[in-house]
Amino acid sequence: MKRYSAFAIAREAARYHTGWERAWRAPEPKKKYDVIIIGAGGHGLATAYYLGKNFGIKNVAILEKGWLGGGNTGRNTTIIRSNYLQDPSAALYEKARSLYETMSQDLNYNVMFSPRGVIMLAQTHHEVRGYQRTAHANALQGVATEFIGPERVKELVPIINIDGPRYPVLGGLWQARGGTARHDAVAWGYARACSDMGMDVIQQCEVTAVRREGGKVVGVDTSKGAIDCDKLGIVVAGHSGHVADMAGFRLPLESVALQALVSEPIKPCMDVVVMANTVHGYMSQSDKGEMVIGGGTDGYNNYTQRGSFHHIEETVRALVETFPMISRLKMLRQWGGIVDVTGDRSPILSKTPVDGVFINCGWGTGGFKAIPGSGWAMAELMAKGHSPLTDAYGMERFREGRFIDESVAAGVAH
Repeated sequence: MKRYSAFAIAREAARYHTGWERAWRAPEPKKKYDVIIIGAGGHGLATAYYLGKNFGIKNVAILEKGWLGGGNTGRNTTIIRSNYLQDPSAALYEKARSLYETMSQDLNYNVMFSPRGVIMLAQTHHEVRGYQRTAHANALQGVATEFIGPERVKELVPIINIDGPRYPVLGGLWQARGGTARHDAVAWGYARACSDMGMDVIQQCEVTAVRREGGKVVGVDTSKGAIDCDKLGIVVAGHSGHVADMAGFRLPLESVALQALVSEPIKPCMDVVVMANTVHGYMSQSDKGEMVIGGGTDGYNNYTQRGSFHHIEETVRALVETFPMISRLKMLRQWGGIVDVTGDRSPILSKTPVDGVFINCGWGTGGFKAIPGSGWAMAELMAKGHSPLTDAYGMERFREGRFIDESVAAGVAH
């Protein structure tokens, strides 16, 4: 694989860009792999990448029923942060945030990581107390956050209205090293690196059945034929319950749509990410100038990947009060993604009742920020059978009552 660099760009410009090669191969599946990962989104590709990089396991296939990164990885609002309350959450998300900082260099692919900072607004006295508690917990966890007052919020976000009639801004939880990255580029960078290691990224390959013998996985049936494997990773976000049914076990989660929209492009006016849980909305400005807006999940279970009027009405109405200037903007486009939500709003990274099958799911509305940390932890779990980052996230916690309650730190309504 050729390395990308300023010199490579200059060289290709001199020969009319005729020397660029495909970023990743498009192979036909082999008969058998050591590991099959179902789902070529960010989490699945990151799992495969760290299996190869950290453990030398490179006879790997990543199967995708659609196109690479066409699920939630290409549909999210790109926020990266690690200011979670519970210790297992902070460890996992901080691992991910730290890996994002060097991801472009590690993958030799510009993922456009922008550590612009994230503010989670406190607009009620209850939220003030909650975020102050989180700031203290983060200090003990080694995660750099601080609770700031409304004047500091206004200084960081000049366009904000801190004196809203319903929900004035009373402060905020500020993580200066949080930020955003280009969601598509994260998937493309991991896919390119996996392909360079000899792994097979196979698109338009739907898994139709999981084959077992004696309680152990032996392979999968797909739209491109049967493929054998020794280990199987299920990393399919909102379709996790469906694939788990194929493997013969149930998951304690539900699938709902999470919607987002962007405005028409405007000149730079906000260089941080702002999340407002009380009014159920969050916003940042993209490199193209669009205001990227999201809110809470739909109020009913569904598998839609489109927008709806009620989301525009609820989310934009709430944000207009806090950011009056956006009332003059036109919406450019709107879409949805399918998220899988657990009862405690924390993910599942776990072995399963089927020997050799591992599951990575339940990220709800916070999956993108966790991609590299999730891949790192899942790879270690699959390679060694254990990872300190996944110990608390087993499926058995729901039976045993060991919940990791992050319903507040999730930052949006569930």
